[in-house]
Formats: sequence, structure tokens, C-alpha cells
Amino acid sequence: MEMSNEALLARIKALEIENSHLRQKVAQESDVPTPIHPDESGLSLQEYLRYGRQMIVPQFGSLPSQLKLKNSSILVVGAGGLGCPALLYLSAAGIGHIGIIDHDTVEISNLHRQVLHTSDNVGMFKCESAKKYISKLNPHVKVTTYPTRLTTSNAFDIISQYDLVLDCTDAPAIRYLINDVSVLCGKTIVSGSGLKTDGQLSILNFDNIGPCYRCFYPQPPSADSVTSCSDGGVIGPAIGLVGITMALETIKLLTGFYTRDNFKPFLSIYSGYPQQQIRVFKMRNRQPTCAVCGSAPQITREAIESDEIDYVAFCGKASPPTLDANLRINVNQYSNDDTNSILIDVRPNEQFQITSLPNSINIPWDPTMKKLEDVDDYLPAGFDKKNHPVYVVCRYGNDSQLATKKLAETMGFGNVKDIIGGLNKWSDEIDPTFPKY
Repeated sequence: MEMSNEALLARIKALEIENSHLRQKVAQESDVPTPIHPDESGLSLQEYLRYGRQMIVPQFGSLPSQLKLKNSSILVVGAGGLGCPALLYLSAAGIGHIGIIDHDTVEISNLHRQVLHTSDNVGMFKCESAKKYISKLNPHVKVTTYPTRLTTSNAFDIISQYDLVLDCTDAPAIRYLINDVSVLCGKTIVSGSGLKTDGQLSILNFDNIGPCYRCFYPQPPSADSVTSCSDGGVIGPAIGLVGITMALETIKLLTGFYTRDNFKPFLSIYSGYPQQQIRVFKMRNRQPTCAVCGSAPQITREAIESDEIDYVAFCGKASPPTLDANLRINVNQYSNDDTNSILIDVRPNEQFQITSLPNSINIPWDPTMKKLEDVDDYLPAGFDKKNHPVYVVCRYGNDSQLATKKLAETMGFGNVKDIIGGLNKWSDEIDPTFPKY
């Protein structure tokens, strides 16, 4: 029988008093509390204490909603900047079974935003690191880990086991795979993304009637336009807020807040700067022409598992810059150069301010140099562009190739060379004290 909020609150307060000695004893014996057998309601005494503050919230739905969470299972794809905060709050809220799939390992550069991982876990699979944290946070949650990539061969077997999927990935190819398999398995998706100071969130394939990812984006973005966190950067709290919002939407879905009558397709856009704001846009409904959820779908399980659908080819790969070998030198050759050369650093100014080689000149490739007709204003007066040796460097050696090509072909530089591998290679092979970031 459902209890009123007042009766539930009174029971929780009584349990706090009656079981204080038990909690003290358990804390002394183990860092992980031993679960107490559930009563006839389906919750143990410890679970009443643990979840009481959310069960008394009117919008949440009291005890029945808590039981729905306990009896639910979710799959989180990606235990990174989005997945970590989502996992933290969903495990704390009492989801019964959480699956985590991530083939990546913890790196130091992850720790400013991926809040389930610690310095001690560097080198560990992210899914295992997340499980370690969750097990200490809430022993009532079952966690299953998959330290592997989600692929066309394993996606159906994994996704079909769970009630709902959280897409916390950052690559278009895997997003389309998650979408297609989830639609064909009849699973709702909570989808999020984030970069720099911004993020977005949507609910896809709601109850098998809402639009899916392909309804919104029938064609993927240009591969050259996709920027990763390692290239574009990210502010931890900004992407963390999107992950937390994903957790709340997941709770609303699992507890039945959304229904076929009240759900409307939406896209929430978060901006961290200059003033934080979340804007919500109405999105179109499921599209009859959609390739996977439309009236005449072309995408099937057989097509996916047989690799008839090539997601990487569909989304494309970024075109690496190409440059003639005579316009390139390696970091060892540059370090031994004793000419009075000029070094142009084409990284963004904020990266140049982090660290740079001595006497380098910063002319960012994007958006500055790629739009200029010449760079004379950046160089010393009387500079001889046809003969004076010039070297170009960036972080990894990609933008520097584009800049070198433009300097040589359209700006009249006669003795310009790209430094292969950029500053990252310089740190590896020449100066290990040069900071990587």
C-alpha cells in the first residue's frame, strides 16, 4: 500500500534513530555497508534511509518510483566527462543494475572532468574505475562492466539486456550505431554531448514513438568539422552539468514522469559563458522517411551485424593534411638548426600562452592565418620571405602543414618547412621537460 509523504517521512526519521547503532557497527567493520534484507515493500531499512530524501519529493513519486528505479537497468556508453557525473548520480539514486561499456583507460588528462576516476586509477579501464567508485558509493547497485568497444557484432547482445541507454560518447559513428541498435531493440536513448563550455541533451526514440537520432540528423556532419575534447578543450563543470542533466532525465523516464500524452521532442542547449543558461528547443516528430524508424526502414539487424552498414565510412574520416617531403623536417633536424631562422607557432593563442618554444611568433592558423593574404605585419621589418629560413610548428603537426602549404604556395615564402609531429613530438624526443597538455 502506498504511504503518504508524512507517513513516509515519519518512518524514515524513526529508522534513523532505531538503526544508528547498526550503521555505526557496519561502518566500523567495513567501508562498504552490508545490505539489510528488504521488507515487504521491496526496500531494505538501509535503502529507506539512503533514498528517503528523494522519496519525499512530490514530483518524484514516493515509494513506487523508488521501486521502479531499483527494478530498472540502464546501459551507459562511455565513462568519460558525460558518463561519470551521470553514473555518479544514477547510482546514488538507486538504479538497480547499471552496465558500463568503455574500452578506454584512465589518463591524467581525464581527471579534471571525469569525476569518478582518481589518480590511483590511472591506467585502469574507465569502466572498472567507475565500478570501483560506485561500489563504495552504493552497494545496493549491481554494476556490469564491458571493457571493450561497442561494435556491430556485440551491440545487440549488450543493449538488448537493458531498459534504457545513455549515449555519453563523442564520435558520430558510434552515435549512429547506438541509435540504430537501440531503435531496433525498442530502447529509449538519453543522448548528450559537450565541448569547450557548451553542451546539449535530447531524449531519442521515446517509448518507440519519439524521433531518433537519424530523424534529427539523416546525414552526419563533415568529418573535418568534428572537434574532440583533446583538440577543442572542455571545461569540467560545463560537461558535468550536461551529464547531471542526463541523469535527471533518466530518472524521469524510469519513474514514468514522461508519458505518451505529455512527452514532446526537445533539444536542450547549455551554454556556460558568458552567463550560464539552458535553452530548450522543440524538435520535429518521428520522420516517416527515417532510415531506421520510418515507415519503410532500410536499416535492419541483419544489415548491421553483417557489416553491410559501414558506420565509419558513412560518417567519414577527417582528411589529414598532405605536404611534400621537401617541405618538412623532424624535430631533431630543427633542434640542430643553427641558422637565424624564424619559428611561426600556429596554435590558438590560448595554447600559445600555456607553453611555447623560445622566440617563436604566434600566428594562429584558425581563424587568423587561413584567412590572411599575407603575414607581413607579424614578421620583422625588411624580412626576406623568399630566402630567409622559416619553420612552422603546432601541437601535433596538422595545422602546421596547412600553414606551411599556404606560406609556400600563396604567400611567396621560398624557404619554409613544417616541423613533423609538432610540440608533442618535441617533448617526446628533444625536451621531456617541455609541458604536454
